[in-house]
Amino acid sequence: MKPSKPLSIFLSLALALFFLSAAIAFPILCRPFYYHQIDALDLPGTTGWSEETIREAYDEVMDYLVFGAPFGTGELRWSESGQAHFADCRTLFRLDFALLGGSAAALLALAMLYRRGRVQFYRFAGHSPAFWAASGLSAVFLLAALWAVIDFTSLFTAFHHLFFPGKTNWMFDWRTDEIILILPEIFWAKTGALVLVLCLGGLWLTAFAAWRLRRRRTD
Repeated sequence: MKPSKPLSIFLSLALALFFLSAAIAFPILCRPFYYHQIDALDLPGTTGWSEETIREAYDEVMDYLVFGAPFGTGELRWSESGQAHFADCRTLFRLDFALLGGSAAALLALAMLYRRGRVQFYRFAGHSPAFWAASGLSAVFLLAALWAVIDFTSLFTAFHHLFFPGKTNWMFDWRTDEIILILPEIFWAKTGALVLVLCLGGLWLTAFAAWRLRRRRTD
């Protein structure tokens, strides 16, 4: 059977989407990651609110974003503009979950076809689709990391202009939307770093496993 170039490209894209969407979903669904930041960033000390108050505010927002519960921020003040931004975020969260499910289904289907000998994947320049998925996202993340080191605020702003085009409700006023005080820039920087490690770690491990498997078959 002749290896398929289109299927190889599709597999690379599916792998990239799967690991990226899974890495994004992790901090969304794993609330202990945020809970750990409460002490690590000394949020009670910088905001004057207790850990219980901060957790309650965060949990209510996440319940709204993930489960569609009524919007709220616990004891913290919020505005209609702030709620509108979180409604936009909820749409992006659902898109991420859809991409995660869709890419997982595509990978499962391709794996089943491969095991049954129905498809073969072309190896561009002798490398597996996983290698090219990992290389492509590594290049993108490297550029983003360099940008963040040089000017994180600029990157943060560009990110919001890209995903929330034509809107300014993501620019919170802490006096009307106090939730922003428990979500400082350093928290988002740590979250971005976590996503990077999970995504690239998973992709490069997959690429390494594909390389080892090929070596065993050719030895």
